[in-house]
Parts: sequence; structure tokens; C-alpha cells
Amino acid sequence: MSLFQPLPAYTVTSRDKVLDLSQPNIMGILNVTPDSFSDGGQFNGIDKAVAHCQQMIKAGATIIDIGGESTRPNADAVATDEEIQRVIPIVQAIRDHCGDSIWLSIDTSNPAVMQAAFEVGADIWNDVRALKRAGAAAMAAQLDIPVMLMHMRGEPTTMNNLAQYDDVISEVHIELKACIDEVTSMGVKREKIIIDPGFGFAKNYEHHCVLLSQLKNLQTLELPMMFGISRKRFLAEVLTKTGVQGLTTTQPPERDTVGTAAGIFALQQGASIIRTHNVTMMQQAVALWSQLSAYDKY
Repeated sequence: MSLFQPLPAYTVTSRDKVLDLSQPNIMGILNVTPDSFSDGGQFNGIDKAVAHCQQMIKAGATIIDIGGESTRPNADAVATDEEIQRVIPIVQAIRDHCGDSIWLSIDTSNPAVMQAAFEVGADIWNDVRALKRAGAAAMAAQLDIPVMLMHMRGEPTTMNNLAQYDDVISEVHIELKACIDEVTSMGVKREKIIIDPGFGFAKNYEHHCVLLSQLKNLQTLELPMMFGISRKRFLAEVLTKTGVQGLTTTQPPERDTVGTAAGIFALQQGASIIRTHNVTMMQQAVALWSQLSAYDKY
């Protein structure tokens, strides 16, 4: 079997735009929160956020994922008005300065925030709670935009206590399918759905290892996949458990190399979108993967 399997030939549409998911897409992370685990507070101002967005686009991002509420473990909830104040001016400014070709994703579980973001140019809804909040599925159906449904159990305040599986791949598959069935029954079109296995959410070290090594099994859901593991604790555990360079602890940016390797493993198993803090590093790895894929037929 070839090491370089082509990505499934999916596309998603938003308004009159079409995103080709038969090719790798890099999603650059733009947190506009004061408390995100990796870069909280760095890009809160409009000028800093736009500049960082421009840097990520230049480095190769096709999607920018904008988040106004931290979903790290035990993160505090954010009021709707506060989240709107954080996110909407940034979306407007990026559209003004970066044009319409870049895809803008909003990392929120709040339907009011998503509606406001859509009205100023957002394209994709990235929801770690998979449209489970009141009114979310109805809003997604009304806006008729792509939605990323992530696997999680509970809430950020409770999820670590729910990381109990007999067969993590099978159970993630079953729970994602149930979620897909639920939201489509409420009017969300199946062709608008992108799945996210939920790395960093209600899973421990062993679960992450199994999930990443067997990610290809989620392709039987027959939907495009987004992979988001950038700078998460699992990557630090990989480095410290294996004793790489004598590390006993790491800061989030020190996890970018191992996170990039994980992204390529996910790409090999059918993930079309790789979400990352370090677009430059991920783009370089994807460039090599793409070149080797092209030559693999010889």
C-alpha cells in the first residue's frame, strides 16, 4: 500500500465560495482571548490581530480560526456580549485588510456570536460543543454554512473526569455519528459538516496515542476531517515521557515540531484541515508531503 493516500475528494461551500478539501488546508489559529493556554492576550488588539492574520496568510494558511472564548480545561465561561466585543471587530478588520478569499472560521459555541460574525463575513462555524447549546443547530441550519463538529464529553470544567473508554476509536466514532444524526435531523445539511476527533478534550495520554494511530478509521463516517492538536498537553507528554533532550516540562511553542509531525500523520490518514499555531512550520511539512505524494506513482 502506498504511504501517500490521496485525500478524500470533499468540498464545502459557504455563500458563493468553495473550499477544496481534496488538498491539504492549513487553519491558522488567532486567539483574541486574555486566557488561552498558549497565546492568551497576545493578539487582542485589532492591529496586532490583523498583522498576525496577514503573517499566517503569507505563510500559507487558507483558513483563519478566530476564538473569543478559551476552551482550555477549567476555563471560565464568557458572556455573550463580551465574546461579541472580542470577535466581531476582529472579523470586520480582517475582511477589510485581507479580502474575501481567506476563509474565516469562528471558534465559538454561542449561536448569537456566530450569527453576528456571519453578518460581517465569517464563513465557517467551529464548535467544540458540536452545536449542543440551545439554538445552535437551528442557527447553523439557518446560516447554511460549514460547521465543524468536535467530539467532547461534558464541558471544559468536567471533561477530564469523563475520559473513560473501553475502545476510544469505536466510541468516538459512535458518539460523532450520533451527533451528526442529531444535527442533520434539526436541519443542518450533511454536506456542510466537517468532523473533529477532539484531541485535548475528554481524552488522556493513552487515548490520544490510540486515536492518532488509528485516525483513518473515522473515514468511514464519510465526512471531511479537521485535525487540531497544536501545542496541546499530549504533545508535551510525548516529549517528557520519552525523555527527548532531557525535557521534564515544555512551554507551548516548544511543542510545535512534534505537533507538526502529528499533523502529517493525520494528513496521511485523511484529515483535510490541519489547525495550527505555527503555520510556517506546518506549511513546510505539507509542502514536502505534497511533493512526495506527487512522485509516489512512479
